[in-house]
Amino acid sequence: MKLNDIKDNEGARKERMRVGRGIGSGKGKTAGRGQKGQKSRSGVAIKGFEGGQMPIHMRAPKRGFNNPFGKDYAVVNVGAVQKAIDEKKLDAKKDIDHAALKAAGLARGGKDGVRLLGKGELKAKANFIVAGASKGAVELVEKAGGSVDVIKVVPAAEKAAAKKGTGRAGKKANA
Repeated sequence: MKLNDIKDNEGARKERMRVGRGIGSGKGKTAGRGQKGQKSRSGVAIKGFEGGQMPIHMRAPKRGFNNPFGKDYAVVNVGAVQKAIDEKKLDAKKDIDHAALKAAGLARGGKDGVRLLGKGELKAKANFIVAGASKGAVELVEKAGGSVDVIKVVPAAEKAAAKKGTGRAGKKANA
């Protein structure tokens, strides 16, 4: 056997069907799509549609719960704050709030503010202004000589509702 003798087995490589190339090809005219209708046109993807039958994703049982009143906090650990202070990304002498943590790259997201958690150690004396803090985090901060001020952050949706005078916040203000 030589290198120039090597070839694929018969039928291993099948050429693709070229549709719409004349009546003699067997896939001419409508290119095997039939006549008319949504699926004969281009750009159609009816994902999950089962011809009027209830689709599987709707038939299948659902699990879990999506809390409409759940809060979205950016979670920051005390140890991560200490690391940022050591790397000079945060200034311990100034108040540490959501904006400062975001600028340091510690708080991602968190439209309802920052929640401070007690994982790690804190050596620097720092004052925190956050939307929430665990007992352990408060103890660690106070042990280092700092303080934690927990403030109520009003979500953007409630602020907008209060401005318009609608929604829960607006109704409370108008009552």
